[in-house]
Amino acid sequence: MKNNHFIFSGHDTIELANKFGTPLYVMSEDIIRKNANVIVDSFKKQGIDFEVVYAGKALLNTAICCIIKDLGLGLDVVSGGELYTAKKASFPMDKIFFHGNNKSIEELIMAIELGVGRIVIDNEYELELLNRLSIERKKKSKVLFRITPGVEAHTHKYIQTGQEDSKFGIPIGEAEEIILKAYKMDGISVMGLHCHIGSQILEDRPYKVVSDIMMGLIKRINEKHRIKIHELNLGGGFGINYSEEKSLINMDEMINKISTLVKRVSKENNLGIPKIIIEPGRYIVGNAGITLYEIGAIKNIPGIRKYVSINGGMTDNPRIALYGAKYNAYLANKMNQNNKEIVSIAGRCCESGDMLIWDISLPHCEAGDILAVLNTGAYNYSMSSNYNRIPRPPMILLMEDRAEVIIEGETLDDIVRNDKIPSWLNN
Repeated sequence: MKNNHFIFSGHDTIELANKFGTPLYVMSEDIIRKNANVIVDSFKKQGIDFEVVYAGKALLNTAICCIIKDLGLGLDVVSGGELYTAKKASFPMDKIFFHGNNKSIEELIMAIELGVGRIVIDNEYELELLNRLSIERKKKSKVLFRITPGVEAHTHKYIQTGQEDSKFGIPIGEAEEIILKAYKMDGISVMGLHCHIGSQILEDRPYKVVSDIMMGLIKRINEKHRIKIHELNLGGGFGINYSEEKSLINMDEMINKISTLVKRVSKENNLGIPKIIIEPGRYIVGNAGITLYEIGAIKNIPGIRKYVSINGGMTDNPRIALYGAKYNAYLANKMNQNNKEIVSIAGRCCESGDMLIWDISLPHCEAGDILAVLNTGAYNYSMSSNYNRIPRPPMILLMEDRAEVIIEGETLDDIVRNDKIPSWLNN
């Protein structure tokens, strides 16, 4: 704390708000690097071949790509737009994993021609399409197969993905037949298996269970078809602490359990130990970001609730409206004042559901105060919108004592830039 102000990653947030304006996304490169290194260091202790692949859907822009590249991590992309962002940042294409349940022909061609490292096959239709497109270009695409292992993680139903009833992946009962089919294709090189059981998972048990299931599948494929599976990608989904109410996964313990199981099953069945791949996104960038807002209108309904409105909302953070996500916040300019009142933080959108935080204890709030919402680095900017034709805020990156813009804030001109008036209305 400095001058009664909230300090984030060594920077006075009030000075940041004054310099760059609000709303403002603030990301810390120092924290991103620290979080990534926790995972890498945990794997290094296991003496096993591994790769950490950042899940770009959590937050992706060219600056983030540069950080991930410098850390030596791989990159998980799910669209042509994310792939193009990586290309513009000169990210090494052979370290990219291309996901998605309905990749377009144009996206698959783009991936083939750019030499993407792994294309993750989500269904039989995509397998046949990729094989044809690869053969036409005299290429052989290296693939993983996304399997739905039938594991339901304890998280919000919208972010569960490993259960059998899912739009993602190949049901585990159909996997052997499809993999055998792929093994015989001229345009496909079978490298491994992939699964992903959900997001914001706060316990390690589901990862141990799914590792056991996937190793069982690897064993059967090897025994019955003599197909060697080189890579086991267990996806991501590792949660962070949004509201300080829950314990987090111990990364050392979880990776030790997974590695021990994989090594044991491999040894017992004379299998080569597959390379273990995981795809953290939120874990790397979630707590590396905050959002700064300015307080405006305050509405007190005696005996019911006090609403404190900010100059942002569901357009820059839709997670509350989508998932009922919970956040913590500080009054950044009143850090040494005792918490005095219970208020609810309302967004500015014309939507009753545009509420950022219900019933939080804060110092007395006034118009012009700066509110800092914590842990907004993941799935805030990446899920933002222009609802109500509101421009997206800028994003800055902090590194040691430096702070620079990495995404320009949108203007009103940006809002109408792609609008067209048809000839019959253009008098």
